[in-house]
Amino acid sequence: MPILSSILLLGSAVVGSYAAPADDSALAKNSVVERSVPPGGGYNGGYYYTYWTAGQGTIDYENYDVGGYSINWSGVADFTAGKGWMPGSDRTINYSGTFTPTAGNALLSVYGWTINPLIEYYITDSYATDPSTDASAGFTYKGSVDSDGGTYKIYTAPRENAGSIIGTANFTQYWSIRTTPRVGGTITTSNHFNSWASLGMNLGTFDASSYCYQILSTEGLWQSSGSSALTVW
Repeated sequence: MPILSSILLLGSAVVGSYAAPADDSALAKNSVVERSVPPGGGYNGGYYYTYWTAGQGTIDYENYDVGGYSINWSGVADFTAGKGWMPGSDRTINYSGTFTPTAGNALLSVYGWTINPLIEYYITDSYATDPSTDASAGFTYKGSVDSDGGTYKIYTAPRENAGSIIGTANFTQYWSIRTTPRVGGTITTSNHFNSWASLGMNLGTFDASSYCYQILSTEGLWQSSGSSALTVW
């Protein structure tokens, strides 16, 4: 999903690709009410954070020290938000916390992008409904990988004329979806990246100048509501 470069915060507006203000407390709690592309983001506690919304419903996002964040959302058609790194890499990611969808669907994933080729990728640890069951999304099953105590199904899905880190474009999504959802643990991204490559699913470059971020993402869709409180390191 694309992310915000122009957002309305509680009491302030930020326009254009931006860095977080020196006082991160100014971004302590944000209500995302407006969609805008191309991408933007900020830094908090030494981590990169970003969020995007299709503009419907209510989203309250709060940064905490180091890699922590929380979100409460209601009646959202589509949004993604989270905290991690800029750029992405094949790092080992640990996380803990809570993830509580209450309506619609929601996903908890390591989520990011590469450039050349343009790839949107998900390593999804938890969900209200397995996203691969959405017949309209065009998932193609490619195989599976065992990693970090679980089995993940591997899929590709095409995206046409969709928002991305470079604007509206055609690109492919790569997915690893855990068969038994969990919240908390280790995600060894290299296990997924190497399995994808063995199936002909090659990632591009993790390019910071092209906003190829990598976050522990909370995503809500299908008139979603819920809450999450997560820490990544």
